[in-house]
Amino acid sequence: MASLDPVLDKDGVRLTVDESVATVTLTNAAKRNAQSPALWRALTQAGRSLPGTVRVVVLRAEGKSFSAGLDRQAFTPEGFDGEPSFIDLARGSDAELDATIAEYQEAFTWWRRSDVVSIAAVQGHAIGAGFQLALACDLRVVADDVQFAMRETSLGLVPDLTGTHPLVSLVGYARALEICATGRFVLAEEAERTGLANLAVPADQLDDAVRDLVGALISAPRDAVVETKALLRGVQGRTYEEQRGAERAAQARRLRDLAGVGD
Repeated sequence: MASLDPVLDKDGVRLTVDESVATVTLTNAAKRNAQSPALWRALTQAGRSLPGTVRVVVLRAEGKSFSAGLDRQAFTPEGFDGEPSFIDLARGSDAELDATIAEYQEAFTWWRRSDVVSIAAVQGHAIGAGFQLALACDLRVVADDVQFAMRETSLGLVPDLTGTHPLVSLVGYARALEICATGRFVLAEEAERTGLANLAVPADQLDDAVRDLVGALISAPRDAVVETKALLRGVQGRTYEEQRGAERAAQARRLRDLAGVGD
């Protein structure tokens, strides 16, 4: 990736922008990009900092692991400096706990907004919160050493960082339940075969593969990609006939736009 001045560089997250392409990089390789509330706030800020020119966002990570998941320090009585520990959070009211988790989830929600296409470039371990962060993106390109796992259940918890919906959408309920309940590893071949990954490549080809995909995405007219993404995202909430109607309406908008005819 090109070396650019960062728009944001804090708490293990760096955002750079090169015209229509933004790159969000997890930078705490020494801790295998373990996640914390500070990192989640930085990811949320990154999403809010995207210029309107950005069409594609690439999520990548420095080091051998994409993200080893939640930093276990969160479960200690002292937690993180300046942060309530998870133990303290558990002692709060239901409303307070719900609001806190909702704030954490914001780091995982903006990747699928309608005006951008997001790509996770994943190598090595993507565990728990790391798996869910990769799932937050529209597309995933993985290295052949990738190891996905949803380990929350083995800790007595549930996946709560927005990963359950895309996981079921990609692999189906039964496989998603088995992956979450067992906490087993999903490797590159299975990830590509089941739809978790769009493409699996040798680790030394990961950046090139992502670069090729980015180039293909930005070669298409932006409005057509935005409309198509909206059509596909809405499929699960529509009947077949409703989807036909949505296609007609979207195509009418595109034809009028191309012809320069107002609504």
